[in-house]
Amino acid sequence: MRKNPYDDLEVQAELNVVPLLDLAWNLLIVFIMVVTATVQGINVNLPKASAAAGNIKPATKAITITAEGTIYLDSFPVTLPDLEARLKALKAVNPNLPVVIKGDQKISYKSVIEVLDLLQKLEITQLGLVTQKLVK
Repeated sequence: MRKNPYDDLEVQAELNVVPLLDLAWNLLIVFIMVVTATVQGINVNLPKASAAAGNIKPATKAITITAEGTIYLDSFPVTLPDLEARLKALKAVNPNLPVVIKGDQKISYKSVIEVLDLLQKLEITQLGLVTQKLVK
């Protein structure tokens, strides 16, 4: 009679958690980096509004207009044509691309309208204007 080759093997009932801990650690680091890099960027003096602000989605792109008129996409300075090209590429990846505009209270209204016209041209409809909460 033939002997079964699997009879001599021992069953190891031990769970190796080191790869799971490595994975969890890497995911934690990536999560921290993504959360801190999302919609921060440039400091501007925001105008105040009495309505409460909504929550910003994680994939939201921030367009910031400083008091000097410089336009930033997230934290990178861009020109209007460059902003259009980048937003067009982002919209191709995500058709429901959410965008918020943060404008310094000292900028001219024309700068905001130029950005809004660009967003309308690219058919970006999920749009928000960032303001500070009015302190009473």
